[in-house]
Amino acid sequence: MKNYIQPGEHITLPAPSAVVSGQLLAVGALVGVVQTTVASGVPVVLVRRGVFSLPKATGQAWTAGAKVYLVAADGNLTTTATGNTLVGVAVEPAANGDTVGAVLLDGVIR
Repeated sequence: MKNYIQPGEHITLPAPSAVVSGQLLAVGALVGVVQTTVASGVPVVLVRRGVFSLPKATGQAWTAGAKVYLVAADGNLTTTATGNTLVGVAVEPAANGDTVGAVLLDGVIR
């Protein structure tokens, strides 16, 4: 195919701000995990598919299969949909007091 560019599971784009390896980053409707720590404006690779241990809001328990959403204000993930961006699904339970949870990013743009 002459029009094929890349698989799309890893996307390189300019970092909108300084970012840290392992950080969940949303750039518009594109969401992924930052592969390397870079300064603002430097090209960064976002990994858009896979299971990642990501920061979760405390005070709520997750069940496997629960949809999880990004809270833009603090970068934590929550099961609360209202006002937040859907990013994936929990793949294992997480307790009320846990600060991280296992999340499947499926690469779908929402």
